[in-house]
Amino acid sequence: CNLACPFCLEGSRPGDGRIPGMKLSDVKPFIHEALDMGVEQFSFTGGEPFVIRDFVNILDYASQHRPCFVLTNATEPLHKRQHQVLPLLGNPYPIHFRVSLDFPNRARHDKDRGEGSFEEALDGIRWLIEQGFKVSIARQTDPGESPVAVEDAFRAIFRDRGIPETLAFTAFPDLGVPGSEDGSPEITETCMEKYPTKEARSHFMCTYTRMLVKKGDEVRVFACTLVDDDPQYDLGGTLAESMEERIMLRHHRCFSCYRFGASCSAPV
Repeated sequence: CNLACPFCLEGSRPGDGRIPGMKLSDVKPFIHEALDMGVEQFSFTGGEPFVIRDFVNILDYASQHRPCFVLTNATEPLHKRQHQVLPLLGNPYPIHFRVSLDFPNRARHDKDRGEGSFEEALDGIRWLIEQGFKVSIARQTDPGESPVAVEDAFRAIFRDRGIPETLAFTAFPDLGVPGSEDGSPEITETCMEKYPTKEARSHFMCTYTRMLVKKGDEVRVFACTLVDDDPQYDLGGTLAESMEERIMLRHHRCFSCYRFGASCSAPV
């Protein structure tokens, strides 16, 4: 990542090598395996995806086959590659960008993301929308907040910047840094069977998504985007293999999904 946010769930920052970047050649076999399995959407996250040299090639290839969803901070790495991103509008399937804008307050946002990143992100949002891409916002939650008041404050900022006020928000709790434990309870089978409805269970990311993570020279399949810091959730080297594995909700971030409905993906 180009930023060094102290709260980053992946621990990403400039120079960090915990998770190597992928090339199109790494991803292609999984794209085609997913297509054979009836995949509906390809999603991409980081760190910051646009830091990865081959990312635009990956996104170009994926959006030839299915709708795509990209989580980005919409700062310098995106701005530098606008000339590469713009032609993707002509691909057969649309690309939806979810931009991280933590708080409706420049000083508070920039405190963790770096001076000027708030305005850079707003510029990135405006550029994406002006070109015709779909955009939504990922924000952080505060204990006891009024979601309506927070999102109204965002909309006032958007209004001043000529950005549509109709952008959708996804609010995320603090998910902790890699390897952290916050004392959250394990979600037992009884909890899953007794409390959520069948429909609610179907919305857990681990029921319908898989995460590709490069470990050394090998791409591995993890249960979801929130658990790649735990080898228990390495489900194999192919998507088919991963679908045979039973997933237990022991990771502390599983409780966030259970309690808050956290989701790093988006509807097609």
